[in-house]
Amino acid sequence: MIDDLVSGVFGPGTAVASRIRLPGGASRETWALDVVDPGGVTHELILRLDSPGAALDAGIGLTGEATLMRAARAAGVPVPGILAAAGSHILMDRVRGETIPRRILRDGAFADVRPGLAARCGEILAAIHRMPLSSLAPAAPRDPARAAPPAVPDDPLRSWRDLLDLTGQPHPVFELAFRRLADSRPAGGRVTVVHGDFRNGNLVVGSDGIRAVLDWELAHAGDPLEDLGWLCVKSWRFGSPLPVGGFGEYGRLVEAYERASGHPVDRGALRWWETFGVLKWGVICVMQAMRHLTGGARSVELAAIGRRVCETEWDLLEALAREAPA
Repeated sequence: MIDDLVSGVFGPGTAVASRIRLPGGASRETWALDVVDPGGVTHELILRLDSPGAALDAGIGLTGEATLMRAARAAGVPVPGILAAAGSHILMDRVRGETIPRRILRDGAFADVRPGLAARCGEILAAIHRMPLSSLAPAAPRDPARAAPPAVPDDPLRSWRDLLDLTGQPHPVFELAFRRLADSRPAGGRVTVVHGDFRNGNLVVGSDGIRAVLDWELAHAGDPLEDLGWLCVKSWRFGSPLPVGGFGEYGRLVEAYERASGHPVDRGALRWWETFGVLKWGVICVMQAMRHLTGGARSVELAAIGRRVCETEWDLLEALAREAPA
């Protein structure tokens, strides 16, 4: 299959010199390819494939994801160049750099760029949120009902509550969080393209800063503060005390976003979306574990993600305690 895909792009006589399946990416398979075209030129590529038994479906599919990434590139968002895409794959350029968060946060090679990452994230998110909602329109062929973005986005609390209910598992802390978040929901803001998984771990970082934003599969229409809150979720700090991706303070992120977007950020609403992000990650952990336990995709990685449910429950209790009235 891989040989046929690259030959379709570069022509007959193309050879795959190296193919390595990369770790991570619980909902999609990711392969690093070194491809030699008929002229002898080597191309460093990434191939993403649908993973069997995936519990999450963004509704846009890989074809829609590729279209969205092309629109993001046109809007000035750093993303890999797309070479080919279809319902089950995306073939793109491989961007050199680091994606492993602990290296980004601890390696001396990134010491000079770390202080600027939070502000750069704010600038990139502002560019994403300026993208036209029509960028979300292409849908996966298996879901023609979502051929256009909804005029009114889905209620995220209801959507994730429904997903948790489908698991049939009791999680009292999650139930408490759903109720508390429903009672303290901030007023609705703008509706924009939302990346849905913008965080440390989905950014390619080099000595010059952020080189690419990856993993657009959860993109949707919604409140732009969802992206800012998700970036600040405790799980994406990887042991660092700094709240924004483990590399920055809230102020650096917010100030850069406000300058680049022209829209003020309600700090209380940002904290609400951060707590919502912890809850969302907890539900994802439950669902990924079920993929392993039900045999949809037997994986030590998915099983390990399932073990993190209790971690998110603890983080939620801490977040809810901070927001509770005296």
